[in-house]
Amino acid sequence: MPYYETVFIARQELSEAQVSELTDTYTKVIKDGGGKIHKTENWGLRTLAYRIKKSRKGHYVLIESETPPAAMLEMERQMRLSEDILRYLTVREDKLSEGPSSILNKDTRDSDSRDNRDSREAA
Repeated sequence: MPYYETVFIARQELSEAQVSELTDTYTKVIKDGGGKIHKTENWGLRTLAYRIKKSRKGHYVLIESETPPAAMLEMERQMRLSEDILRYLTVREDKLSEGPSSILNKDTRDSDSRDNRDSREAA
């Protein structure tokens, strides 16, 4: 089965509990379709780069899964119909990531940018 990484943005008016319920709903769709959830991460309330449907902020959630394409299409269909979802993006991956994402793992994100900056200065 293919690996997928889905990030969705929920409305800022929702509480953390409501965002958790949305995440559970979408993971249930994947599990019912015969897939497996490998990782879910709630990135919290973050500022958007531009307004989406009059919102300046949104709750970001990441779901990494191994699922048949039909189950992924059903989850995306439900996201399209939901008024609580501002945007979503699903990407097919060759392999799943190890450990936390770079959004949550600030240590590696900062060290990577320092390494790039140091290599540019040395050149």
